Amino acid sequence: MEGDCLSCMKYLMFLFNFFIFLGGACLLGLGIWVIVDPTGFREIVAANPLLFTGAYIMLAMGAMLFLLGFLGCCGAIRENKCLLLFFFMFILLIFLAELSAAILAFIFRENLTREFFTKELKKHYQRNNDTDVFSSTWNSVMITFACCGVNGPEDFEAVPHLPYSSLEKAMPEACCQRELQSREGMFVNKEACLSGAERFQNRQGCYTVILNSFETYVYLAGALAIGVLAIELFAMIFAMCLFRGIQ
Repeated sequence: MEGDCLSCMKYLMFLFNFFIFLGGACLLGLGIWVIVDPTGFREIVAANPLLFTGAYIMLAMGAMLFLLGFLGCCGAIRENKCLLLFFFMFILLIFLAELSAAILAFIFRENLTREFFTKELKKHYQRNNDTDVFSSTWNSVMITFACCGVNGPEDFEAVPHLPYSSLEKAMPEACCQRELQSREGMFVNKEACLSGAERFQNRQGCYTVILNSFETYVYLAGALAIGVLAIELFAMIFAMCLFRGIQ
């Protein structure tokens, strides 16, 4: 009976570690995509220190989970006590680090509010100056999501104009409607848009548009994080039980 329990625990340990392996692979792939993605998210991450740090933490966590899941599977199948102990200690460290990251994300969640982005936009945005990373990133976001500013075109009333701007109250070109939502897309009517014709402008704020676009993915990411933590907890329990059962 004891041998059957040990065998069952070994395969359960292998199963949980296989899920950790898959979770680590997903986090690793997502972290790499965020950092190297060519569609503009790389600039968004680089322009925000909090997101920049978070992307690399996610990348490091994914790589560690990937490796530890692999080691845990090997330790369970081969019944190697050294590998199991090594796995337990490191999965415990990762578990505590993930809990700390979740607490910090909750504490600093005000950095992702509408007011924060509005303040940063009015402070750093330089309209059509694509040599500036912050401005170029915002222009890419507004073109891609067919939106304007954080709350709407009114956000740019307090933004200083560049010396070469010919219109005193012109909004950025990125807020003008295009036939195709990309930098290569043709304007529907650029002159009328910059002259104030609202029907040729994107009037909806980017905060609402992006929030609605990613709302499903945020809940999915939260559920995935909870699932990963639960799997790690069970894996640690099985690792220690298997460690103690191996003669």
